[in-house]
Amino acid sequence: MIKDLVRFTAFALVIFATACTAEQPGKPNILYILADDLGYGDVQILNPENGLIKTPVMDKLAEDGMIFTDAHTSSSVCTPSRYSILTGRYNWRTPLQAQVLMGFDKPLIEEDRFTVADLLKQAGYNTACIGKWHLGLGFPTIDDQELSTEGLTNIDWNGRIAGGPVDLGFDYFYGISASLNIAPYIYMENDRFVGECTTIKGFNRKGPSTEDFEAVDTLPILTQKTVDYIKQQDASTPFFAYVSLTSPHTPIVPTPEWEGKSGISGYADFVMHTDAIIGEMLDALEEKGLAQNTVVIVTSDNGFSKWGGLKKLEEAGHTVSAHFRGSKSDIWEGGHRVPHIVRWPAKIKPGSLSEQTIVLNDLIATCAELTGVPLPQDAGEDSVSFLPAIVGEPIQSSRAGIVHHSFSGHFAYRLGKWKLCLAKASGGWTYPTENDAPADAPIAQLYDMEADPGETTNLYATHPEIAERLLAQLKKDVENGRSTAGPKLKNDVDNIVLWKSGK
Repeated sequence: MIKDLVRFTAFALVIFATACTAEQPGKPNILYILADDLGYGDVQILNPENGLIKTPVMDKLAEDGMIFTDAHTSSSVCTPSRYSILTGRYNWRTPLQAQVLMGFDKPLIEEDRFTVADLLKQAGYNTACIGKWHLGLGFPTIDDQELSTEGLTNIDWNGRIAGGPVDLGFDYFYGISASLNIAPYIYMENDRFVGECTTIKGFNRKGPSTEDFEAVDTLPILTQKTVDYIKQQDASTPFFAYVSLTSPHTPIVPTPEWEGKSGISGYADFVMHTDAIIGEMLDALEEKGLAQNTVVIVTSDNGFSKWGGLKKLEEAGHTVSAHFRGSKSDIWEGGHRVPHIVRWPAKIKPGSLSEQTIVLNDLIATCAELTGVPLPQDAGEDSVSFLPAIVGEPIQSSRAGIVHHSFSGHFAYRLGKWKLCLAKASGGWTYPTENDAPADAPIAQLYDMEADPGETTNLYATHPEIAERLLAQLKKDVENGRSTAGPKLKNDVDNIVLWKSGK
């Protein structure tokens, strides 16, 4: 009852705010481009000494806008990061305490959860989700029988898909359920399938597929859908496009014209292809005359994945995480520190740089400040607006620090220059893993990120008071159900285990 009252009050405030601002022109469009497994060091301008992959579009975008050098995903893997981007809430507050969802899993975002698309829709925006979803879906089944994941399954390919983007604030959706190595291999438009799965296909994980589905076609198709969507817009109504790419995640499938272009590896070719299709989207903005008042954000859902061919890149001299340690899945920086480039010609000074710490959860609070639409008190509970940063001002935050989370569910806490990892090793796939850690390894790691961004010197034993302070703040953020100011909220699970490797 209280929750409903809070939601009703917040909704009333939204309506009032929207009515008051309806006559005010100039709300910016928002084009949010989320790459899949793009490492911090894979964008050449972020890694000038050891970044060998040419990324002219992202480099130019950074030159025309702002680079955030200390931006993080909430998790070092994809599903949980996407949850936090759309909801402004840490992923580990949900039942998903580790790993990711698979293609047939049920929705992670509950239908009454307020999303950034809900907020922007209430602010008068057209809202679209194009690309990889990977947050679970409610698949319709034949005769309402329980979903089977065997063979061609008992999915009703003519039925309505529940719990997806159009049930969570998006007006339009075109994309796939998960990654290109996770079945089913079929496109979806709004809440319907495009065609029917009649065969078995797949890279790595085989499963139901339409006859004509090919992984190499997906990135061009999603690019064209995004370009078409942008060209359908005009200056009279602002739009929000959440474009979730399938690249450069495995399978590594650059189109033929990009094969061999890098001279390094197939992964490097795929990054160059990804860079180019971002350019096509930016060109569409220019052609429609919308570039000046469009906030373009290019980022990644986590760091580089070793399945992209790490050894070959290292042999060539390319460092996927720049000067940071680790990669996708890890609690170390390479797992969750990601490219984050923002261009807004109407407001951002070209060539700007921000070293302020942000997390991708911050999108929803930023959009709330940008549009003047207030967040309900039980929404965006781990989100802080980074809008001040883009004009060179300090971020005003009621959040003490930020929480990192690894593939295996290991926690870390970042507060100022200090980072406490509740893990003995990487907490992910990078050697040494937790199982590889020596028996006498310290139970945790503490790093001075200003003096030691590569996380080479563990100060846990010599600075116990700092470790205790960070641990106490982490516990507070977990127990309060939120990390920002506001009423205490409940997590979706009663017992969140902080020490995964024991204490």
